[in-house]
Amino acid sequence: MMNRTLLRAGICLPAMLLAAASAHAQAVDVGPTAAASATSNEAADTPDDIIVTGSRIRQSPLEQRSPVVTLDSAALAQTGLTSVADILQRLPSAAGGLNTKANNSGNIGNPQDGGGVGAGSAEIDLRYLLAKRTLVLVDGLRYVNGASASGIPGTVDLNTIPNSSIERIEVLQSGQSPLYGSDAIAGVVNIITKASQKGLRMSGQFGTYRAGDGHSYNGDISYGVKGPNTSLVFGGSYVKEGSVRTSDRAGSQFPNPGQTTCLDPRGGCSGAALGGRIVFNAGNAIRPQGGTLTVRQNGLTSRGVYDPTLAGGDFRAFTAADRFNFAPFNYYLTPSERYGAFVSFKGDLGSGINLRVKTVYNHRNSQNQAAFLPLNVGPDAGTGTLTDRISIDATNPFNPFGVTLSAGGPGQPPANYALVGRRLVEGGQRTYNQSVDTMSVTATLDGKFQVGGKTFYWDVNAVQGFNDAKQVFTGNINTQRLAQALGPLAQCTGECVPFNIFGGAGSITPQMLAFVGFTERAKSSQELRDYTANLTGELFDLPAGPIGFAVGYEHRYQKGSFTPDALIQAGFGADIPAQAASGAFNSDEVYGEIRVPLLKDVPFFSSLEASGAVRHVNYSISGSNTTYTGTGLWKPIPDLLLRASYAEGFRAPSIGELFGAQSRSDIGIPDPCSNIAGSRYQASATVRANCAANGVPTNGSYQEPIGQLGVTTGGNQALAPETSKTWLFGGVLSPAFMRTSGLASQFTLEANYYDIKVSGAIASTNPQVTLARCSEAGDALSCSNVVRSSSGRISSIVGLLQNIGEIRTRGIDLTLNYRSPQTGVGIFGLSLNGNHLMKYSETTPTSTGFSAISYRGTTRGSPDQSYPKFKGTGVVSWSIADVEASFTGRYINHVRENTGARLDNTFYGDVQLTFSPAFLDRKFDFTAGVRNVFNQDPPACTTCTGPNYDPTTYDVPGQFGYLRLSYRM
Repeated sequence: MMNRTLLRAGICLPAMLLAAASAHAQAVDVGPTAAASATSNEAADTPDDIIVTGSRIRQSPLEQRSPVVTLDSAALAQTGLTSVADILQRLPSAAGGLNTKANNSGNIGNPQDGGGVGAGSAEIDLRYLLAKRTLVLVDGLRYVNGASASGIPGTVDLNTIPNSSIERIEVLQSGQSPLYGSDAIAGVVNIITKASQKGLRMSGQFGTYRAGDGHSYNGDISYGVKGPNTSLVFGGSYVKEGSVRTSDRAGSQFPNPGQTTCLDPRGGCSGAALGGRIVFNAGNAIRPQGGTLTVRQNGLTSRGVYDPTLAGGDFRAFTAADRFNFAPFNYYLTPSERYGAFVSFKGDLGSGINLRVKTVYNHRNSQNQAAFLPLNVGPDAGTGTLTDRISIDATNPFNPFGVTLSAGGPGQPPANYALVGRRLVEGGQRTYNQSVDTMSVTATLDGKFQVGGKTFYWDVNAVQGFNDAKQVFTGNINTQRLAQALGPLAQCTGECVPFNIFGGAGSITPQMLAFVGFTERAKSSQELRDYTANLTGELFDLPAGPIGFAVGYEHRYQKGSFTPDALIQAGFGADIPAQAASGAFNSDEVYGEIRVPLLKDVPFFSSLEASGAVRHVNYSISGSNTTYTGTGLWKPIPDLLLRASYAEGFRAPSIGELFGAQSRSDIGIPDPCSNIAGSRYQASATVRANCAANGVPTNGSYQEPIGQLGVTTGGNQALAPETSKTWLFGGVLSPAFMRTSGLASQFTLEANYYDIKVSGAIASTNPQVTLARCSEAGDALSCSNVVRSSSGRISSIVGLLQNIGEIRTRGIDLTLNYRSPQTGVGIFGLSLNGNHLMKYSETTPTSTGFSAISYRGTTRGSPDQSYPKFKGTGVVSWSIADVEASFTGRYINHVRENTGARLDNTFYGDVQLTFSPAFLDRKFDFTAGVRNVFNQDPPACTTCTGPNYDPTTYDVPGQFGYLRLSYRM
């Protein structure tokens, strides 16, 4: 179905634009121009000004008026990385984002943004404002959002863009909603693809970790033919990345850093143990004194003997040593395989009208993995599904207690047990396999015409994009059948096989598993239809130069859906619950931009200009909004540019945020009300009183070690759009005397100060903050969002989306670029790029108002994100004759966990050496490199949800070496 739709789109888009162009040409008598998407790649072939990221008005590519970082193909290759997202996430202005180091699928649930986990996806997050506030464009146009069959994300999956299609990447490090529309609050990433190429280019790379895992294969090929009036480029990419398992790294053998046993008082190991865990609350009829039991010997295949004294029989008291260590069963680096292709055609249709048609296709297979399913039933299971209401009948042939264990549901006797659970090792590890297809078809018509001696440029564009994803999950349980197999024996008929939940590992037979087990299948889809028209040119001349302008219109339609397995929707799964969700919206937008030169070539004013833009949007769901931006540029001397700008931003709620159904996310945080060693409950009488008011027993019987707590997540159709205000002040120094004196062939120094405030930010309150406010301050709003069972155990922390308040961030970007002239010992280069974070805070509601939390210099813990006060990247390069060498250093300032533990300063070093032999006409490049040459381990983190480190900020442990062969015709 998708392929037929895409085929029709590929045929219809050019035809639609041709018809539109003919009508437009007849009515207005227009001629050709070069659209942004085409001319950006043809800059070397034409003296005309072009569209550059940060403005819709044509200008010289050498006169960059906005804070833009450009990564060309050489800079991309210099990293030795095979993912565009991994490269972008190294920028000091980037905060990380989802990547293949995140091994989170259904095993931890669905995040609060309604977008699903996005397993196998990769994103870019600028300024720590999350990826949903960074707009990703391809050739200046929107690109379809990604999905991984676990929700409806509001972000582009960068892994869906074939590497071989990329010419360069431009990163605008400032918000520009007035020019680009919704989502461009933190900045804009514009991926420029190849529109012109002569001959063949190809490369192949193999890399692996020194530990012998994480093998990586990457191959890119592209071929271009260029005629007098046409240009054709096509190519393909293949990437295969092997896994790195937590069991193969020293720092991830247990849930906490440095932990060697589940007896460690820090806890962390799971109560869903191999031998099972049977929990009785005090005062119940079966075991009045309460307590927790486990099987004495795993593999008990008959009805066990229960001795209430526990002196004999088949059951004994459960201890911390019985808890399950799930840490070695996860991935540090998730395996994935991607292959993609692209084709770009550009031709002169006559009368100066150009057509460019581009098609991109990408397929991804990826996998995430978790430990064996923790199967819990009973009132304290806390899943929010049928497992919370399952009773184990007295006639079940494996029930050792002689009475029915009642969950206390409707029509049942009062609950007499709290929980029965165990690890379902017989079912194998939980495995999540994603299969994702993405296709985008783009058509652009452009031209130019003259009026009154002025040249005006126009372009019209159409984009149709599709993303279809499927996920297959093995290792889940049909709880409807489980309830039957644990219920009255007389009702377990036909193919039903009584289930043994009491016997520990090895007690569940293949026949039992075959009856209750099932393969879970989910799917998701996203669709984008985007139509834009732009006109730019010069109005009239002032003494300082011509006034430039740009105007445009955009109509956009987006649709998304997520369909979980039918059993999951019915509430009959033992893992994470989920419901189907779908939605759509459309928008109509108009914008205008103007640039006015005020002074030129007068004392203290080599140039002075002002520019501004305005955009009005009308969303079918989120209403209307108008945003503005204004910029002043002053060159007191030709070598110094000073800039100041103010921009208002706007972000409409995404489909997942609006329509995402309620689900659950499991996070590893402590419950401050648990009566365990080192807890706030033991340390503070105030906390004990507030916990009691929240439903925790006053006798101290609630003793739950640190594990995973469930957070109820979901969308909210009452969400309002976010708004933002951004101030930016900066300067660029490029002294001519450095070049004329022979000290440098290139030298620039740039500094930019930014201040961003996001109002009405769409998020859920951090569950750690919710727990702390309830336990420490007795905040009524926070306590109402902490739901506990009668035993005190947390059933759920409510974390639904809302417009929570504001986010505020301030900082300074610093950039230095130097390149020496040719010397007798070669050419030397130095590039330094750093970010000093001056502020990052979030304001969230309380029952009495709002409370601000500063994250600067800390690591958040959940979701993983660190906020170092300084990050920097430096590249030293050297080239002579046939040899090029480079060293890249990355520095991350220390941060602290909320426990006070410090994650030390971290420095990574990468080296690369390339040989381009002259005797082969320099058509071949032989490259060898090592990432993390100093074998730097990431700093250990106890509160992070990754395997004892923050995967958004730090690298997978170990040295990674690679070899690459490149050829160009």
